[in-house]
Amino acid sequence: MSTGDDTLAKEDRMAGIGYVSVGVNDMDRALAFYDALLGMIGGARMMPTPKGQIYRMASGPMIMVTKPYDDQPATKGNGTMIAIQADSKEQVAALHAKALELGGTCEGPPGPRGAFGTFAYFRDLDGNKLAAFVMG
Repeated sequence: MSTGDDTLAKEDRMAGIGYVSVGVNDMDRALAFYDALLGMIGGARMMPTPKGQIYRMASGPMIMVTKPYDDQPATKGNGTMIAIQADSKEQVAALHAKALELGGTCEGPPGPRGAFGTFAYFRDLDGNKLAAFVMG
């Protein structure tokens, strides 16, 4: 419900995701993976953090690649996944292929997933699950 001025009432505000984070153990290896993979779709290093690197994307949330702040080894999250929106089915396939070329592992080849669109699933070098997708 609007308050009548330019300020949105609390219930009218739309929240958005600013960034997602993946934990890694070998920063140099991880940055080489994400530089090459995200570079394919316009992603680039934006700024370093005390324990990692934030990538800006052409649109959508940023991605932070980081060593865990508790100084414990990074582990993959069971049920955790980052989905990267692509521009085409061809780009979905290309991202999947690049991830595998860089040493990632396949979690589901590119292809249609019901009426949702084209999706491909893979894991990075530390086992973090990623998806590339295009709707429709």
